[in-house]
Amino acid sequence: MERVVSLDIPASDAATGIPVHRWQQGGKWFSYGEHAIFSRMEGSGEVLLLLHGFPTASWDWNRLWRPLSQARQLLVADMLGFGFSDKPIDYDYSIVDQADLQQGWLEALGVKRVHLLAHDYGCSVAQELLARDQEEGLPFEIASVCFLNGALFPEVHQPILIQRLLAGPLGGLVSRGLTRRVFDHNFAKLFAPASKPSAAELDNFWQLLDYNNGRGILPRLIRYMEERRCHRNRWVGALVEARQPMRLISGTADPVSGIAMADRYRQIIEQPDIVALEGVGHYPHFEAPVKVLLALQQFWERD
Repeated sequence: MERVVSLDIPASDAATGIPVHRWQQGGKWFSYGEHAIFSRMEGSGEVLLLLHGFPTASWDWNRLWRPLSQARQLLVADMLGFGFSDKPIDYDYSIVDQADLQQGWLEALGVKRVHLLAHDYGCSVAQELLARDQEEGLPFEIASVCFLNGALFPEVHQPILIQRLLAGPLGGLVSRGLTRRVFDHNFAKLFAPASKPSAAELDNFWQLLDYNNGRGILPRLIRYMEERRCHRNRWVGALVEARQPMRLISGTADPVSGIAMADRYRQIIEQPDIVALEGVGHYPHFEAPVKVLLALQQFWERD
């Protein structure tokens, strides 16, 4: 069942979002091993865990935060190596480890039932959690999963040049040479022409990336692209065997995981539920928050 979203709800405060400094002020830290993890919690009702992408952070969700918190209990964390969380230099970063982080946090909070909303890198974390759910390896229930533009199927993922360079043998040199100008040029490519971030918004994304030597660990973080290939059968199998309602919200102007990823989803997933957002790039929740909110509301109302 595929839908084209049309707006019939007011924009509310979804388009304005929350400034980065207020986002940080509204959060708290918890421990994951020896490391400090930044998190935010707000709202009441059904628990919704938000999983952010690479190379950004939980602030990606700021334009959805207030509207979603009116009806859900929201949980979000900057994963290890991202945003305001610790960014250890000599660390074996992995999707599996990030899933351990999220699972342990939910267990510590006593969560028994959770909905997942994932983007990009976070989609792989969600797939790993789904696989564990199918192996009876979780102490809580996953109620539903909604994906936003992520490399669910690595065979059709199309990384941009800077991502390929960071993942290559010269990744360390590339990360050290990653200037603000280079970042702006490459990051803006991920957005649709009509919804590219402003200079002020790019300042925020850069601040979160550069915080606490974030550039220095990019070659370690980006190993997730190879990890996706290694775990392809497990993580795609988790989608095929999922018992939960699932929806893919796909910005069709995304150059890395847009139309081709949605097409692959149609081929592999039985009775696929896809919402195509025309003229939206890799960050639907940032570029078109009201459309994403509407798609989420429709999904959860049917659930």
